[in-house]
Amino acid sequence: MCCVLRVSRSAIILHSNQQNSRQVSDIFGFYISGTRAAPAGVSLKKCSSAEPPNAKNVKQMLLDWCRAKTEPYEGVDIQNFSSSWKDGIAFCALVHRFFPDAFEYSTLNPYKPMDNFQLAFSTAERLAGCPPLLDAEDLVRMKEPDWKCVYTYIQEFYRCLVEKGLVKTKKRPQV
Repeated sequence: MCCVLRVSRSAIILHSNQQNSRQVSDIFGFYISGTRAAPAGVSLKKCSSAEPPNAKNVKQMLLDWCRAKTEPYEGVDIQNFSSSWKDGIAFCALVHRFFPDAFEYSTLNPYKPMDNFQLAFSTAERLAGCPPLLDAEDLVRMKEPDWKCVYTYIQEFYRCLVEKGLVKTKKRPQV
């Protein structure tokens, strides 16, 4: 049963990942086209506005965005979409950045990843409307989270923040 659920969840995540890559690409498009500066602490490559961003560029931009948003948080060092997220602290820091009154960040314990994952995901769902694409129990069982799952969740969280008006964006001009 557990394998079937994981396969179903993986199929949903892969489908969601394809749709979100396009949306995140559009959202980040103004950074790539060079029509506006990147956020503080984020260094992004410019390319011509006619050249669409590829998946690698979008992934790197999202990773850079996560780094910039979590930079002031103690205990968070985002280097990738896998091991950097394994104790749940990075998820909590990212959620806390947008919802600082939702919980007390300083009380989090990196040795209690289940609590951290549950807190981050439930807060993101309640306040940002981000669907619970990841399961805390599955993440705790893994040595490291699957980068595709984390990447997809972060894309969805970003999209939800944009919909709520908490992240300001400007789409690329249509050609």
